[in-house]
Amino acid sequence: MDLIYIDNNATTPTLPAVWEAMRPYLTDAYGNPASAHRAGRRARQALEDARERVAALLGAQPDEVIFTSGATEANNLAVFGLAGDPPGHVVASPIEHPSVAEPLRRLQEIGFRVAYLPADRTGGVRAEALAGLLRPETRLVTVMLANNETGAIQPIADCRLQIADWAMKSAICNLQSAIHCDAVQAVGRVPVHFGELGVTSLSLSAHKFHGPRGVGALLLRRGTKLRPLFFGGHQQHGRRPGTEPVALAVGLATALELAEREGAARRERVLALRRRLLDALRREAAPVVLNGPEEGGIPHTLNLSFPGCRADALLMVLDLAGVACSTGSACSSGSLLPSPVLKAMGVHDEVLHSAMRFSLSALLSEAEIDEAARRIAAAVRRLRATGD
Repeated sequence: MDLIYIDNNATTPTLPAVWEAMRPYLTDAYGNPASAHRAGRRARQALEDARERVAALLGAQPDEVIFTSGATEANNLAVFGLAGDPPGHVVASPIEHPSVAEPLRRLQEIGFRVAYLPADRTGGVRAEALAGLLRPETRLVTVMLANNETGAIQPIADCRLQIADWAMKSAICNLQSAIHCDAVQAVGRVPVHFGELGVTSLSLSAHKFHGPRGVGALLLRRGTKLRPLFFGGHQQHGRRPGTEPVALAVGLATALELAEREGAARRERVLALRRRLLDALRREAAPVVLNGPEEGGIPHTLNLSFPGCRADALLMVLDLAGVACSTGSACSSGSLLPSPVLKAMGVHDEVLHSAMRFSLSALLSEAEIDEAARRIAAAVRRLRATGD
């Protein structure tokens, strides 16, 4: 049975063109970019070219791009690096990825207070509630751009305006709140412009848009003070020391360029595939509950509940049927606990415990979507019939 892969929010296959762009820096041009000899200078040139390409594509300056090992490191670097020492105050959305949510719990353990914005039934946070949560001691506001489970796009611009209005009304002209934005599920899928978002920092990961695993970036507004997580090197101005992975950085930049060049066509295709899958499942596996926006989110994500089925049982049946999907974030998929994101949205227990995430890519065919719908519907009917 052929595998149908609809778990692209967890990771995407690396495109052949990306591998070809990386290959020279894994074979011939393997010098350390910190070395002064010719091989090192060649590697340094490739690294800085990649940095400039990423910056240009995302509306940033080259010195605002910090390469990391991925989004988890980028998010940890932003949260801990911007929050500073306790005591302090942080405001966050309740739908953050574990790579933000768990560092926030650590901040609470060491003396920070963390307040959470409310979320609505479609998975969006209520930006208008931010003003009531801000304090003079607020160090950080962190709200993701697109949710990894529901695809809901968050009102970052409204949050930024709320902070500015609160500071003005409170006559606190020197409010030190930084704004961090986890944009991992948005970059490479929908247009993202760092400068226009107006945030302090923004994280991304290459393997979410057909780039290599093991590399991401934190965009950090020029002039922002950031405490590093690591020490022991001069690389990247000491903000993220360690020998830079030149081939991976080249792969990230190449995948991002391809995503930008093909972006409109990819989005149109994925949106059509999403509608096709949703319509088929509503027809063949009713009742189906959509968790997240019907329209307006990132088109790659479809979070559905199948009342009468347990999500863990459905996941196993679908795996045996050759359908790769998930019950939520890949970084917490080993847990059998209900999704914190859906809990924050206030969904009913039956909906909460039967939720599945199907995440698409433009590499899928209509035939694969139709076959996926057939297998999913058959699995749902079987489990409902047996009471599982």
